Amino acid sequence: MGAGPVEIVTIGFEKGKFDGSIIAELSKVVADGTITLIDGVFVHKTGEHSFEIAELSEDPDLNELVGIAARVDGLLSEDDVDTVADTLPVGSAAAVLVFEHTWIIPVRDAIVAAGGELLDTVRIPGPAVDALLDELAELEEEE
Repeated sequence: MGAGPVEIVTIGFEKGKFDGSIIAELSKVVADGTITLIDGVFVHKTGEHSFEIAELSEDPDLNELVGIAARVDGLLSEDDVDTVADTLPVGSAAAVLVFEHTWIIPVRDAIVAAGGELLDTVRIPGPAVDALLDELAELEEEE
């Protein structure tokens, strides 16, 4: 029936070095079918207007990530990478990962089979939810 929703996640590394320690957790969510890693790059900002790019499919230092990628679709554009690089402080780096939400595909198919359609999905970052919950807790304490 087609692909699931695709998301781009940017993970910053202040010291500019990706040591691979997040790969074990990424591997778990890929192995259990939650996501499918489909593209990625690593961007290192070397100067105010200069940066280096390591593409998931081409850099030997990213072999472990390539090993968990189901495919590399080339969905990230040069503009996407430029936008990320522009926002990074000099000396820092970011991994930009593109993944498909494969967990929702059977749910979406069941919705369609029941005559419905998935109209929208909204992602709210965890820190924003935490801040809202903290604010609500403070309001409750004031009452």
